[in-house]
Amino acid sequence: MKKIAIILLLVVGMALFFSFGLDHYLTLEALKASYSTFASLQAQSPWWVAAGFFMMYVLVAALSLPGAAIMTLAGGALFGLWGGVILVSFASSIGATAAFLVSRYVFRDSVQRRFGDRLHALNDGMEKQGALYLFTLRLVPAFPFFLVNLLMGLTSIRMVTFYWVSQVGMLAGTLVYVNAGTQLAQINSLSGIVSPGLLLSFVLLGVFPLIAKRFIDWVQRRRVYAHDTRWKRPKSFDRNLIVIGGGAAGLVTSYIAAAVKARVTLVEAHKMGGDCLNYGCVPSKALIRSAKLARQMASAGRYGLEYATPQHASETALPRFNFKAVMTRIHEIIRAVEPHDSIERYTRLGVEVLQGYAKIVDPWTVEIALNDGGVQRLTTRSIVIAAGARPLIPPLPGLDEVGYVTSDTLWEEFSKLDVPPQRLLVLGGGPIGCELAQSFARLGSRVTLVQSGEHIMAREDEEVSILARAALEADGVTVLTQHKGLRCEKVGDRKILVLEYHGVEKRVEFDVLLCAVGRVARLTGYGLEALGIPTHRTVITNEFLETLYPNIFAAGDVAGPYQLTHIAAHQAWYAAVNALFGEFKKFKVDYSAVPWATFLDPEIARVGLNEQDARAKGIPYEITRYGLDDLDRAIADSAAHGFVKVLTIPGRDRILGVTIVGEHAGDLLAEFVLAMRHGLGLNKILGTIHTYPTLAEANKYAAGEWKRAHMPHRLLAWVERYHAWKRG
Repeated sequence: MKKIAIILLLVVGMALFFSFGLDHYLTLEALKASYSTFASLQAQSPWWVAAGFFMMYVLVAALSLPGAAIMTLAGGALFGLWGGVILVSFASSIGATAAFLVSRYVFRDSVQRRFGDRLHALNDGMEKQGALYLFTLRLVPAFPFFLVNLLMGLTSIRMVTFYWVSQVGMLAGTLVYVNAGTQLAQINSLSGIVSPGLLLSFVLLGVFPLIAKRFIDWVQRRRVYAHDTRWKRPKSFDRNLIVIGGGAAGLVTSYIAAAVKARVTLVEAHKMGGDCLNYGCVPSKALIRSAKLARQMASAGRYGLEYATPQHASETALPRFNFKAVMTRIHEIIRAVEPHDSIERYTRLGVEVLQGYAKIVDPWTVEIALNDGGVQRLTTRSIVIAAGARPLIPPLPGLDEVGYVTSDTLWEEFSKLDVPPQRLLVLGGGPIGCELAQSFARLGSRVTLVQSGEHIMAREDEEVSILARAALEADGVTVLTQHKGLRCEKVGDRKILVLEYHGVEKRVEFDVLLCAVGRVARLTGYGLEALGIPTHRTVITNEFLETLYPNIFAAGDVAGPYQLTHIAAHQAWYAAVNALFGEFKKFKVDYSAVPWATFLDPEIARVGLNEQDARAKGIPYEITRYGLDDLDRAIADSAAHGFVKVLTIPGRDRILGVTIVGEHAGDLLAEFVLAMRHGLGLNKILGTIHTYPTLAEANKYAAGEWKRAHMPHRLLAWVERYHAWKRG
């Protein structure tokens, strides 16, 4: 009841303030009109006028009423620079603290109870660096001060800390505004508007936020680098930038640095091109292509072709192929792409490439243990960590005894085989596990896929997961969901995985076990621990990809939040530009339209939100769906399965997310990525000419479905009457 009474009192006070028109007195025009009256009163009773002004300012700040800026100008006009600064500084801080206390007493408990889980990070940040954060807000007025007062009341910052930080933080801004007020008081005619003193005051008002931001950045840098007194910033540097890791993020970062004529060194301990070229995207897509062709050859009858006649009705016609030749082709493709990422190419581009293991010694020094022997130390202005990720190995008892391969090692191991593994067991139902399971099943392996969760492809909508499972099972993959791995056993030459399914143990025998349960960032061996750079599954960075140290950045899989080659390259631009030119302008990474695809058959591609994401975030949406079974080109290709599903803002054509399942879904998605990135709605896609007959027409027809669902029926009814009238 006390809280309700306070709220009612505040509402009544604000209502009276506006109903009596008191807000009109807190305008620049009113200030100029009444200045002479207040000046004469001040001459007669200076202390009473000062006290009245002080109390009025406290009341305006405490009630979060508009007009604090005008009153600050009035303080300068009435009391001069230093008198105005003293009065305004203390009045604003006391009023702000009163608003802070009201917000804390009335709102904090209920807000924390309702949104405590979402405010956990904010509360932790306020516990650790609340004073500095508040000081930054006070010094750089990015948000209105009354909002800062109210929002800080919802946090755990102490009242005393809030008061003195506000007092100090607002002092510089108060000085600028009060000085402007002293100049306004001196204007007697229109010519006074262009007086040098007044112009200087307004120039200060304009540049003050920039100066304050620079000052805050300087303070934060000093605070971070003062962590260890043994570190001494070099007076000159050997390099502008050192990049650790030669994968997608590292290659693009060093390429950009060299393109803008920076002196850059790229350090890679193993193979240039990283996981994507050597173990991931390139070899897996080469395998998928061979496996898909094998599947098409085996199902030639669907296209009116005769391939072979099985001797028994239970047999499937399979093409004859040489598995070793398939694996040889994969390595040939890797070698064909290698020159794009080679040391020779990047050296020609102006990048110094060193092969060895890099360790960050201090924020400006990297020590490199060269592969050919020796150690080299280089100083640098900035560092980008692009160390990538490695396969996650589950802690299964007996796993080492039975042996296993990963998505990294299978390419070399399987190249030694003349035939594919007879019984392949795949752990993990994510994109990597599903792609490899389907491919090897199509090449003749008996594949069992084990997933601990309820669905495979768990990040996708349930209907997509069900469709992916059906596709795998159609190719002969045995999919075991909700099966938890307990242990591996080896009995003679037999290899067995023991699973738990609803409390019952099951045993699955296999020849080769493939671990595909995910990937983890490479975080050890780079000196992060010694420098105190925080990590939690990935290197912790801010929106500029800066780590704890503003000159040390992270990009790619090691930084997250997406383990995608194209996102690594996307982040690399921000890392390079912020590292080299951040003192002038820094750019926040844009994740507004992140696409990804799983190259199953049919492909699954997505950008933005899907249904389960939207529901989890409480975002309202509409669904527009177009089935590919109605698309001419899909029918002609005997690929009439799948759909385009678009999520939009209710009643509008603005796209929230798109999921496509079908042939070449990853390629079809690009049009929607472009639309989302540049704010184009479904009407723009509908108005774009698409070549007939192509799969890309599915995007236009999906937009047409949205348009049909939002037809202006009332208007069309009048149009129908108009046409009837025209017919007579």
